[in-house]
Amino acid sequence: MSGAAQTGLRYLPGVVTLELDRARCNGCGVCLQVCPHGVLVRDKPAVAIRDRDACMECGACVVNCEPGALCVTPGVGCAWAILRGWLRRSEPTCSC
Repeated sequence: MSGAAQTGLRYLPGVVTLELDRARCNGCGVCLQVCPHGVLVRDKPAVAIRDRDACMECGACVVNCEPGALCVTPGVGCAWAILRGWLRRSEPTCSC
């Protein structure tokens, strides 16, 4: 386990744009290797979203998903809200 799964790190619950099309997933597991927060888990024959709210929407899984089974809109939701809050030295807020 790594990242959020290990530390319990959470952003803003219920706003993550991560989507998984299990029918398109070939089960290669590259997304499991590149996700910094352990959001996905092997669930043969494919993968599954284990902890959606731990996703920081970095897009690493999408870029490395050859069959295109994963989709996320980087820069919206949690990750953007956290970064904007840090930069402005304020509470994280998103426009959802």
